[in-house]
Amino acid sequence: MLKFVPTIRCSCLRNSNGLSVLRSSARWTRAQRRPYSEIRRNSPTGAQDRPTVGVFTPKAAVLFVATGIGLYYYFQHEKQKLLEQKQKELESRTVGRAHVGGPFTLTSHENKPFSDKDLLGKWNFVYFGFTNCPDICPAELDKIGAVITPLEKQYGNIFQSVFISVDPARDTTPQMKRYLADFHPHIIGLMGDYATTKNVCKAYRVYFSTPPDADPKGDYLVDHSIYVYLMDPKGQFVEAFGQSTTSEEVVERVKREIEEYEKETGRKTPLFLSHVFTALAIHYHNSQNGASSNSSAC
Repeated sequence: MLKFVPTIRCSCLRNSNGLSVLRSSARWTRAQRRPYSEIRRNSPTGAQDRPTVGVFTPKAAVLFVATGIGLYYYFQHEKQKLLEQKQKELESRTVGRAHVGGPFTLTSHENKPFSDKDLLGKWNFVYFGFTNCPDICPAELDKIGAVITPLEKQYGNIFQSVFISVDPARDTTPQMKRYLADFHPHIIGLMGDYATTKNVCKAYRVYFSTPPDADPKGDYLVDHSIYVYLMDPKGQFVEAFGQSTTSEEVVERVKREIEEYEKETGRKTPLFLSHVFTALAIHYHNSQNGASSNSSAC
């Protein structure tokens, strides 16, 4: 496109009188307009104003998808490794535990039947001793009370303790009831005859020196193992605390075990119905075995 632009020229002349006269003349000149693109290229910011070329090519798209799939499988693999590691830790905890405990049926200090099924659903402290013990048994029962009290304040009524007598000749129901009146109310006294007591002690790996023909009126002491066994809500052995372990140490260990148990199961104790069904299943299994034994004997 052509455009005419006026051009003015000025000159200074002297007239006949010697005066300077300003003289101007104008004429039209032709100017050519430069294209806009040329102006933008020659401008200082021309490089910034150039249109950006897209980079998401088909090759880049394939690379993007492949990277996404690779990351997905990588994280799936890492997740599976973590799950397998957690399972191995759980199995090692189970395999590493000593086989302590087993089925039993005894009589409580309330003169009611009490079996291993009554341990299900709560954290239990199991201790073996006798009511005529002069010092060790009272100290250990006091320690159990000192453990249960703060734990119940924090977690609620999910704990109980059983005190199993290793002196069946002298520890009668009335004697056990009078004896436990001085200790924590959640301690349950359990008794049985000599054969039953021996079997329970064998299941819990407890040594005791009471002779089978002990005199109920005799004045004798009983040598026995001094351990408090911690059993989880599934009735499985967790730890044995010796006489030198303080109540504070036991409390801290129980807290850690509850935390681990909650990670594995999602709760501090099993649901009520679940351990009821477990107890019924165990009872049914035992009754079936008993029936099979009777039929085979016939």
